[in-house]
Amino acid sequence: MSWSTEIYGGVTVLVGAERGAYPYSNSLLVRGRTASLVVDPSLSLAEEAPEADLVLVSHAHEDHIAGLGRYDVPVRTHGGDLAALRSREVMLAGLGLPAEAATETDRMLREQFHITGRPEATAFTDGEVFDLGGRTVTVVHLPGHTPGHCGFLVEPDGFLFVADIDLTSFGPYYGDLHSSLPDFEASLRKCREIEARWYGTSHQKGVTEGAAAFRERLDRYAQVVERRDAALLALLREPRTVEEIAAHRLVYRPHVEGPHVRPVERRTAAQHLDRLLAAGLVTDVGDGRYRAR
Repeated sequence: MSWSTEIYGGVTVLVGAERGAYPYSNSLLVRGRTASLVVDPSLSLAEEAPEADLVLVSHAHEDHIAGLGRYDVPVRTHGGDLAALRSREVMLAGLGLPAEAATETDRMLREQFHITGRPEATAFTDGEVFDLGGRTVTVVHLPGHTPGHCGFLVEPDGFLFVADIDLTSFGPYYGDLHSSLPDFEASLRKCREIEARWYGTSHQKGVTEGAAAFRERLDRYAQVVERRDAALLALLREPRTVEEIAAHRLVYRPHVEGPHVRPVERRTAAQHLDRLLAAGLVTDVGDGRYRAR
């Protein structure tokens, strides 16, 4: 078995290999008196997975659904990610990769992550409640990472799963074709207002106990966005194009390679430029170049 368990009240965290570091992630098993569900069956569940009556998907990224083939039960996700969950082709298109990289990435989705699409999947909505008998799971829409990205609040245990608001030092990721930095920041504020006993993430940080500790970690995580703003303003002491900003990198370290890097950097740079232009901190000097005021 390539996952281990941690128990928090009636919630079992299925801790993925390497503490849930990509390409793995952490899953949840929630049991009530009358039903049970799994959240985000990961790659670690691809060979052996616990039984469940329902699967909830926080968002349609490959590391969160690689074990979905183990389940012949209803599958639900937010409407914002439903098309991507239903179709691997739609999921691939949403990554916004250059054409020359799409074929290889599609092969990876099929062979490494077992992604075939779940055309029968249906949508849930923000605030929808799943009653398992003495235990409920409530959908908390937290867009930005993807349009349909969601967390789940399990009660009466007081366990909030925040998925890819993962509190890692890498910081918020909003580099897909349909990602949104403003939505991500609104979701961070929303998380901050939710009182829970435990806060679980999809990746290395695992579970944080207590609202005060969670908010401290959440604030540090949010500061990565501010550091990216500061790095961009420093770079724009001289006029730069978006391509030049992307080459400098706001997201990935210089040693990171891959066809995803340049498109993610371009989309991230464009979103930060938009906010700095709106704030009057950057000006468009023409010819596709920008400079700090």
